[in-house]
Amino acid sequence: MGRKRGMLSEQAKYELAKELGFYNKVEQGGWGNITSKQAGNMVKRAVEIAQNELAKR
Repeated sequence: MGRKRGMLSEQAKYELAKELGFYNKVEQGGWGNITSKQAGNMVKRAVEIAQNELAKR
């Protein structure tokens, strides 16, 4: 079974990395260069943004 395709666009991921302060790590070594905690923080922030968007509707 293959990996699921990501829900976030690459642009959205880069914007989140910038907001959370580790864009330089991604730029230098790709997504594999961030920690699990940073990846988790990215997911948490993406969920917060999605929930806020749904609440506006």
